[in-house]
Amino acid sequence: MGELYGYARVSTAGQDLTLQRSALKAAGCAVIREEKASGTSRQGRQELGILLEFLRPGDTLVVTRIDRLARSMRDLQDIVHSLKDRGVSLRATEQPIDTSSAAGKAFLDMLGVFAEFETNLRRERQMEGIADAKARGVYAGKGRKPTVDGTEVRRLRADGEKPSAIARQLNISRASVYRHLEGLAQGASA
Repeated sequence: MGELYGYARVSTAGQDLTLQRSALKAAGCAVIREEKASGTSRQGRQELGILLEFLRPGDTLVVTRIDRLARSMRDLQDIVHSLKDRGVSLRATEQPIDTSSAAGKAFLDMLGVFAEFETNLRRERQMEGIADAKARGVYAGKGRKPTVDGTEVRRLRADGEKPSAIARQLNISRASVYRHLEGLAQGASA
């Protein structure tokens, strides 16, 4: 019998991995790889890549739910096929998924379809919201509005203020001041 290896993932840096980590430890995983990255593709998910390369025949990859592993049916199927080809099982702690059984495999396929459907619905709602905002003339494009008053940073710097003093006066980070000043320098050299 092989080892149990856990994989925990959240989509954003602000989310917490504690619950997943606890569930994976309770399931018997001695090694848990975790990361904070989008699950829509495997790009940028280094911990998952390391884990997938490390697993050996007889091992089991354990996740809390399959949407922690993949958000698209194609990616999920690719991972499952890769695991199967290498003699590795997949198990979820919160769902009746265990690829060592026919029922577990069938349930995995159904959940994968629903996870992909949910992702597509979210994308459609987002596009509808953007189209509505554009129609009302309130969509300004991607990103939030800048929080640094560039004119004020330039004025203070021209008055001889040091970046630390500018940051204190404008209640922003020194990094923001430096980024803005570097942007000005790059624009001047272009």
